[in-house]
Amino acid sequence: MELMERRKLIIDTDCGSDDAVAIAMALNDERYEILLFSVVAGNVPAKQAVANLLTTMRMTDSYYPDVYLGREEMWKRDWVGADDTHGKDGMGDLGLIDLSLKAKEGDAVEEILKAIENEEEKTVDIITLGPLTNIAAAIERSPETMKKVRRITCMATPGTAEGNVTEYAEFNVWQDAEAFDYVLKECMCEILLIGWSSCLGEAMLEEEDIRKIRESGRLGKFLIDANRCLIDMNLDRFHRECLDMADPAAIAAALYPECIRDCERVFCSVETGNNEHYGEVYFDSSCDKPNVSLCTELDGKKFRDYLYKTLKIS
Repeated sequence: MELMERRKLIIDTDCGSDDAVAIAMALNDERYEILLFSVVAGNVPAKQAVANLLTTMRMTDSYYPDVYLGREEMWKRDWVGADDTHGKDGMGDLGLIDLSLKAKEGDAVEEILKAIENEEEKTVDIITLGPLTNIAAAIERSPETMKKVRRITCMATPGTAEGNVTEYAEFNVWQDAEAFDYVLKECMCEILLIGWSSCLGEAMLEEEDIRKIRESGRLGKFLIDANRCLIDMNLDRFHRECLDMADPAAIAAALYPECIRDCERVFCSVETGNNEHYGEVYFDSSCDKPNVSLCTELDGKKFRDYLYKTLKIS
């Protein structure tokens, strides 16, 4: 397929181990062109996330979109890492940082806006795999430019599950609930939220999936080894070797919507008060003015088929 015919994407990431799987999937889907990657603090500090992203791109060895460093701090709260889930470096502490690729000079927020301005209206989709700090900043800086975006797909909220960082909150929202709140209130394009529940149940990668991916080759081994901290955590959480792949679920829902099983229009709001419910997301399906589409469940077989196809696993 000609490059000009491919759908245009901007991917915003706090590149940790599950982001790496999602990024490899997106880079290998020939129907889409990633215009750029913007990086935000989240799983790890933003500069570490840049290094993780560049390493993932080299290991995927598909093509090499520009990478830009974005916000290194949350809007109003201190950044908190996810060492227990992804390792101190966000990639299972593998120590495999590839120095052959470099990020581009420039601010990610400004580069997001430039990229959107250079494309026709409603031809660019944004996918966020981390906190919404960069996207909120872009909307604040130029709401008219961001209005041109066709859709923003966010890995955000627990969906129908409990929170994965507190009892109430999902990590990406909890890390910067103020940014999430700003996007909900000020965004003028379509928003699709992928709840954490989408990667649970039959969409969970089980021991056989993990083995199959790891034995598929250099990329598969890298991706599973990068997720070894999450595998270890899940032995305690779920009492078996498995992977809840939140960011790959978001990529699959965005790029292969046929795998979405449950999605509805709802009104969404978020708790930003300084209390134990910080980052909790509330949904009202009876509201006559919904502001998001919420995906809470994927078809496990279709999700796996897409993941295997984009990771080039037969």
